[in-house]
Amino acid sequence: MRIIFFGTPQFAVPTLEKLLHHPDLEVVGVVTQPDKRRGRGNQLSPSPVKSVAMAHQLPVWQPERIKKSPETLTQLRQVEADVFVVVAYGQILSQKILDMPKLGCINVHGSILPKYRGAAPIQWCLYHGETETGITTMLMDAGMDTGAILLKANTPIKILDNSHQLAETLADLGANLLVETIIKLEHQDIKPIPQDNFQATYASLLQKSNYLIDWSRSAIELHNQIRGFIPNCVASFREKPLKIIATAPIAASYFSQLPPDLQGLAQDYSSLSEYSGNPGEVINITKGIGPIVQTGEGLLLLREVQMSGKKVQSGWDFANGFHLEVGEVLGRLKVEG
Repeated sequence: MRIIFFGTPQFAVPTLEKLLHHPDLEVVGVVTQPDKRRGRGNQLSPSPVKSVAMAHQLPVWQPERIKKSPETLTQLRQVEADVFVVVAYGQILSQKILDMPKLGCINVHGSILPKYRGAAPIQWCLYHGETETGITTMLMDAGMDTGAILLKANTPIKILDNSHQLAETLADLGANLLVETIIKLEHQDIKPIPQDNFQATYASLLQKSNYLIDWSRSAIELHNQIRGFIPNCVASFREKPLKIIATAPIAASYFSQLPPDLQGLAQDYSSLSEYSGNPGEVINITKGIGPIVQTGEGLLLLREVQMSGKKVQSGWDFANGFHLEVGEVLGRLKVEG
């Protein structure tokens, strides 16, 4: 099985490595996004996928726009691959490209389709409080994640999982599912199933407005926003930006799902719940743990935060370092323009 792999970020790396180490599969080339300038030195850096490809001495194509690169298209056609595998590549493939490989193009998507089609399925499934997600492999067509489904694999979502952690889980799950998909497809052991478009939901690209914290929302809504869009959600503290990196909802229904170091808060919950602060108000600072903030509905523990220009710190270190006091109010960051 001759394979050309399309992918760019770290999420795609486990799948590429799985293919490279499988005895019956041969990766004959990699297509990835052009190198980008990163870091303080603003140096050009390869994508994670390109780094793996280079380590294995694979041919690499990096067109700015693959649909507009006749040279790349000609070379891809000449390879005569059996299948193209696409994992978070970052560009739309034309029908001309989709028709090149003998068995078609297989996409590894980070949701249970048809839910969360689009660019940010992991982030949005957390935002919406899903308790389960997974990976879908599908035969690509010209639409946005609309192709016929091949295989699915599910995984639970824990209350403190964030999008980075969930992406790692799904990347490993997707690597295994993709190999199974290719082998079964070759042996005609899979019947592609059309998606039910009426059940489809969309996971659009994130905007800066998605990151603003509104303390009038409920604790669980804010927790899901913060863990879904980590590390970008921001509030204001003493008229300066404060990123909220990690939280935990404080309520009787969530204590059993929290790690042991936070379950002790259950003993204090009855007294904490008696407070009735304004949204954003610090109603308690728990020693060794951090500040607890009143929201529009329920209480939210700040586990990790980051002041502008500073390193990420625990909620407890933040409270100590800034001499945080009960009664202080965290605000909503104002966006200019």
